[in-house]
Amino acid sequence: MTDPKRKVKNSQKSGLPPGTMVYVGNKSEEAPRITIIDYNESEYQEEEVPSPEDCFPFKDKPTVTWINIDGLRQLDVIEKIGKNFGFHPLVLEDIVNTYQRPKMEDFGDYIFLVLKMLVYDERKKKIAVEQVSLILGEGYVISFQEKIGDIFDPIRKRLREGKGRIRKSGSDYLVYALIDALVDSYFTILENLGDRVEDLEDDLLSHPEPESLQAVHKLKKELLLLKKSVWPMREVISGLERGDSQLISDSTGIYFRDVYDHTIQVIDTVETYRDVASGMVDTYLSSLSNRMNEVMKVLTIIATIFIPLTFIAGVYGMNFQYMPELKWQWGYPAVLGLMLLVFIVMIAYFRRKKWL
Repeated sequence: MTDPKRKVKNSQKSGLPPGTMVYVGNKSEEAPRITIIDYNESEYQEEEVPSPEDCFPFKDKPTVTWINIDGLRQLDVIEKIGKNFGFHPLVLEDIVNTYQRPKMEDFGDYIFLVLKMLVYDERKKKIAVEQVSLILGEGYVISFQEKIGDIFDPIRKRLREGKGRIRKSGSDYLVYALIDALVDSYFTILENLGDRVEDLEDDLLSHPEPESLQAVHKLKKELLLLKKSVWPMREVISGLERGDSQLISDSTGIYFRDVYDHTIQVIDTVETYRDVASGMVDTYLSSLSNRMNEVMKVLTIIATIFIPLTFIAGVYGMNFQYMPELKWQWGYPAVLGLMLLVFIVMIAYFRRKKWL
């Protein structure tokens, strides 16, 4: 989860006119990186360019072009690309505001998508969130990411090697491939969360500790974060599948239906895990109650056993002069034997009642 303390506050935009670009996201001093992949079935070109002007010649090329911008703090880079490709100012405003909810907007000659890329950080043991903005146009796809590094390397490898139909298809299929990679990454996170759910259930049943309860609350927060990212994704993919945009061919629409089914599967799994996590709190309280009951049962049995023994010891501890057996030489061992017999009888009775 992103740390709100490290974010530029959204309140900085208050009072500004619509379309004003203000970066709202994680603080980063990295310079933006612009990479271009241009291809068709027989040709492939990949390069990293130093300035946004180097992207302009690819706008009207007959090939498919994927322009990727890593880093959003340098607003002039995004503004120059937006002006050259004719993007609406509100689109540019949403790109640099990383608090956006996943959504799709069809502007006719291009489609604007806001998605969430989730990666499980093994070092920090939490889910890292990054906003990915995609713009699908005729013959091009432009992606905007908050920082360098993503989950799209397998797609780049397929493009380089020409495997599958990605080099034979248009820009709409490239957008499908990018969305499919994002949804597949959700499955990876769900596998990790599923293992944690099983481990937490075992811990809560066998060793209910306050640390386990804290782990449950952390799990619930991560599941809520995943839900907020996946639920709107369903609407986005449904809009791409059922929309009448000329930018998406019928042949690619079939693939969007497939990734839509995967999204529904992710949502169902998230809801299942959320139900299980909600029940874990009850499990924790029940385990604590059972543990307390076991302790109380042991203490009650011990107290019950010592009640008659204490009575006997109290009777024979009275210092009356004419008490029976007071001067009997076998009195002491006889009383001890009587106490032992009472102890044995009570233990046998408890075992028969299955209280022990």
